[in-house]
Amino acid sequence: MAGGPGTQRSVTLRFLAAPMDANASGRVGGGKMLEWIDKAGYAAAVGWAGTYCVTLYVGNIHFTRPVQVGHLVEVEARVVYTGRTSLQVVCTVSSGDPRQGDLRVNTVCLLAFVAMGDDGKPTPVPTFVPEDAWEVAQNTRAKALNVVRKEIEAELARQRYSEHTASCRETLRFLAAPTDVNWGGKVHGGYVMHWISSTAKLVAERWHQGEARATFAGGVRFYRPMFIGDLVEVEARLILTEGSLMHVSVHVRTGDPRSAEPLPTSTHCTMVYSALDARGAPTDVRPWRPSLPEDVRLEDHARALITIRRKLLRPDPA
Repeated sequence: MAGGPGTQRSVTLRFLAAPMDANASGRVGGGKMLEWIDKAGYAAAVGWAGTYCVTLYVGNIHFTRPVQVGHLVEVEARVVYTGRTSLQVVCTVSSGDPRQGDLRVNTVCLLAFVAMGDDGKPTPVPTFVPEDAWEVAQNTRAKALNVVRKEIEAELARQRYSEHTASCRETLRFLAAPTDVNWGGKVHGGYVMHWISSTAKLVAERWHQGEARATFAGGVRFYRPMFIGDLVEVEARLILTEGSLMHVSVHVRTGDPRSAEPLPTSTHCTMVYSALDARGAPTDVRPWRPSLPEDVRLEDHARALITIRRKLLRPDPA
């Protein structure tokens, strides 16, 4: 394989899902898959850019099936698009029984990264030119998703979250540890996504009063980095229920624990969980009926995002 920036088009990680990767239900959930996705995507982005990269966005993640402990996991990340200082990577997680050798897709998503120079500022990346039919199709799709993402960003920017809510919500608070840091000295985006998923799952299962499984992550947006010793606050709030589905909005806020100033938002994401019955099958969840103005507005906001994201539901290019 040729070396140097602009030559490494893909990275594939292969490993066995370990018992410590499983959640309380004994399955590997969405949070751990998000962590793997970010690591593989980072490796692909850095390999292409030839410099340190930061995660900007992870979007439109459908969790079609969980990973089983002991199964072989393959996480493939392929560069599909570049801007001037940014690049986008399609990441596919597949898994299966290693004794059978047949891997099935668990999830596919698109990640966006920004390349950073030694001065800590965005730096240009080599231009990506698609070479085969798959790369051409994914390159075209990435451009289309950029347009839809701007609509989602505009919808998100109009929303405000306050204490004026009667919704089910939970907040986890802790300090960022040295083990959370990546090679660039900042908290790894994959760990942040794991925290998001864990807190959202807590809200979903509290509301359902039973087991819930991640089915969708509607865009993880990274606004600012986190560092060792930062106070981390992960707040999750139920904003919409539909059938078996629970939409949970999650904000991650971080900053100096010694400061009296409010913690600024570093990451935002919407997670969707499906309520499960005792046999592990989807079941209708008790409906959330908001009455306070902010809760009503956020429910309308969740429905608006669903309408926008329907544009993303076209079949993926082969």
